[in-house]
Amino acid sequence: MAGSLIGASGTTDTTTAAPAPVNVADVSTVAAPAAPETAPAHTAAPSTTTAAKTRTELTKPAPKLPKSVTSGDVPRINFAAYRDAEKTMAHTDRRCHIDWRLIAGIGRVESHHADLGATDRHGTLRTPIYGPTLDGSLDGNRVVADTDGGKLDGDSTYDRAVGPMQFLPATWKQYAADGNGDGEADPQNVFDAALTTARYLCDEGLDLRKAADRVTAVLRYNNSMDYVSDVLGFARSY
Repeated sequence: MAGSLIGASGTTDTTTAAPAPVNVADVSTVAAPAAPETAPAHTAAPSTTTAAKTRTELTKPAPKLPKSVTSGDVPRINFAAYRDAEKTMAHTDRRCHIDWRLIAGIGRVESHHADLGATDRHGTLRTPIYGPTLDGSLDGNRVVADTDGGKLDGDSTYDRAVGPMQFLPATWKQYAADGNGDGEADPQNVFDAALTTARYLCDEGLDLRKAADRVTAVLRYNNSMDYVSDVLGFARSY
């Protein structure tokens, strides 16, 4: 649970033909013909090399999907969300080097990839996911008073984690990101939740190529070494 207080239990090259060389002697001795009122348009035909390159680009096979995706262990829409988050972070936080598989490990543990990809085509969950009410009634959970007026979690007395990546409302507010470009950061959308997770894991200058930083990042999500073991285990399997 992101930002939780839970304990250990818990997406044509063209070549333009060069103009013919001009003979200086001819220009000085021969009058140029009068130009027609409207000169006919002329477009140089693409070179053989350009045409071949275009054909190659059109017939290039799509990138091969990981076995974890083709087998159904990671639903395709979730994979798209995790991979988009990795690509976005590669541009916005180059120091982090987050891998989509780490985000997927979180998604597997928190919600089994949004109930195995139970979303619409835009990545929004068909049925919203909520964690237990953090009112202290569950072993290992501390009391977390409401921080969002019930806007995200539907509870104006206590908080509860929301969405497929299980963010507490206060943590979501701090790191929320629009992963699918619709102008809204929705914790119940896998694209938004995946990018928000990536931002959260990458915070404070972590370099997730380093094993120690990966552990630090996942512990931030849930302060439990058992949790870390589960997340990193799934990430390796993907």
